[in-house]
Amino acid sequence: MQWWNDFVDWFLSSGARPVLFGSAVIFVSILVSGLLGGWIARGATRRVLAQRDAEHKSAAIAALVDAATEASVWNSLTPQEQVLADRAVGQADIHVRLLPIRGSAITADWAAHQLAVMKRNSATFGYQLEPAIAEFRDRLVDWQERPSRARKAFQADLTAWTYETSPVERTLLEQQDAWVAQQHHQQYTPPAASAPTRPAAAPDTATQQLINDVAAIENSAPVPAPVPAYPNAKPTGLEAPGQTRP
Repeated sequence: MQWWNDFVDWFLSSGARPVLFGSAVIFVSILVSGLLGGWIARGATRRVLAQRDAEHKSAAIAALVDAATEASVWNSLTPQEQVLADRAVGQADIHVRLLPIRGSAITADWAAHQLAVMKRNSATFGYQLEPAIAEFRDRLVDWQERPSRARKAFQADLTAWTYETSPVERTLLEQQDAWVAQQHHQQYTPPAASAPTRPAAAPDTATQQLINDVAAIENSAPVPAPVPAYPNAKPTGLEAPGQTRP
């Protein structure tokens, strides 16, 4: 235990104070620098994550606005364009739902309802496109800037739509959508073409010329006189009356 006693004596002596003070300063400096570095790294990481989330949110909102533009003229799109538009809407819906923001699922449901309404109204004559698209865009931009307040507004709209539409009205709307889709499909379906009749093959020119030459030769050749079977036979007197042997 002598070494411990020596250490205690040195620690309590006046000569050890500068060493202890320097060690304490170094320790505090390292501790403060570590805490400061961690705080800076945490802030930078949070800023990077926030920027990435904002980029994802902006991309999803841009995709939804583009889908709203196509939904407003849905009835004039070809079936192939409608398939591509539905695929883009599905991807944007998934992106919105996967965002790490509270109420993103409510926003996706609200956007899906609005897009369905735009598709249905696109078949209505005189439907104003610009106001509906502008309102849809402004509501989504407001959700990006103030998610909490926009989430409450979206939830209120969904609740109101649930109570405003009765089951009978929903059934009628579904039947109307099915009828419009059928008419649209018939509009872009080409009529069934009848099987083309194959024309008769024309005879070859050389073959036809040969046939004509043979026919001309047969028509111009003289007909030979009949040759008797027995030119040298003599009469025997047994022939029938009026019949002579040639």
